[in-house]
Amino acid sequence: MAGWAGALLVLGAYFLLSFGKVGAQSRLFHAMNMAGALGFVINTWWHDALPSAALNVVWFLIGGTALWRIARASSST
Repeated sequence: MAGWAGALLVLGAYFLLSFGKVGAQSRLFHAMNMAGALGFVINTWWHDALPSAALNVVWFLIGGTALWRIARASSST
């Protein structure tokens, strides 16, 4: 279930971005990507697919960094 939920979240975020419903600096976009990456981490770790798990940990960290920067920028304005 975690893998399917992750896939739907990542695809949903990409869909929203591609059709102009959210921007690349959107909190929703990055939150969906982070949640999706976490679902993939759980799924790939469970199945011992460690390269994929590592990739998705990095994906999660990139999203978290982006959210932190967005929050920091909005609090300084």
